[in-house]
Amino acid sequence: MAEEKEEQKEQQQAEQQAQQEQEEVEVPAKFKKIVEEIEQMKVADLAELVKILEKKFGVSALPAQVVPQAAPQPGQEAGGAEEKSEYDIVLTKVGDKKIEVIKVVRDVTQKGLKESKDLVDAAENQPQVVKEKVKKEEAEEIKKKFEVAGAQVELK
Repeated sequence: MAEEKEEQKEQQQAEQQAQQEQEEVEVPAKFKKIVEEIEQMKVADLAELVKILEKKFGVSALPAQVVPQAAPQPGQEAGGAEEKSEYDIVLTKVGDKKIEVIKVVRDVTQKGLKESKDLVDAAENQPQVVKEKVKKEEAEEIKKKFEVAGAQVELK
């Protein structure tokens, strides 16, 4: 029952988005038939189609994240193994204790409940940066808090 309501809600959202996009996007004639077929599909079928296309063509529907590399400092060899002093904390997996993870995000970031929940929800689909440029000791401490809450984080 809950799954049906969820699917109906997703379908309504998809229809609303499609209507907005239809108004804004002009579809070239060569793609009209494909777009019309896709518009008639259910959200669950679309999700399955995306997964199939990702496997078939070896691509991802998620936007690529570009991580800039710092240029070597004077006196430092390129590719040197100097230890970082600051880390970004990236939430990679939420786990079963979502509420506990939201509490940790609130504690660490000093964000409100909605912002923390939105960040955790987004992390279920794609890794999210929780906090940037954190000293090593603090980063390790925060990582332990997330692990206690059942989440997985990476220090980058």
